[in-house]
Amino acid sequence: MDASSAFKDTLPTTPEALVETLENAGIAFTRHEHPPLRTVEESKGHRGDMVGTHVKNLYLRDRKKRNFLVVAQEDREIDLKALQDKIGADRLSFGSADRLFEFLGVRPGAVSPFTVINDTEHRVRLALDSSLMEADMLYFHPLVNDLTLGVTPDGLRKFLEVTGHEPMMVSL
Repeated sequence: MDASSAFKDTLPTTPEALVETLENAGIAFTRHEHPPLRTVEESKGHRGDMVGTHVKNLYLRDRKKRNFLVVAQEDREIDLKALQDKIGADRLSFGSADRLFEFLGVRPGAVSPFTVINDTEHRVRLALDSSLMEADMLYFHPLVNDLTLGVTPDGLRKFLEVTGHEPMMVSL
């Protein structure tokens, strides 16, 4: 099964429910439709009028079986060994697709900060590159990879507040 809207009804939260959450919280956003995009490289050819900061999202797990979602500027080099010290992790590795779906309710290619809407038990620690908060606009997949929503850093903060998630701000 892929991460496009064709399978949105198999997700714990649909993109429409996420949009409703944003609207109910008064969070302004822009919506952009495009072909399914699984990687940062694929996405670079479909930016169009999406001027702002695009990100990469890493779902990681450590030796103590703790889960982390790390969000950084798309071209940022991430050294997992250095990162683990910054986020208090022990021997980081990439989490499996099955765990990704279990903890964040999405499939590979659709990971974003919006996925914490599915982490109602707060089992995933969110780490944001602190430079993201200086952007004019941030772009994330809304639980599927054939849509992108643009929000301001304040909009992201408000969304995280609404979902009860306090991110770790890290300098990457």
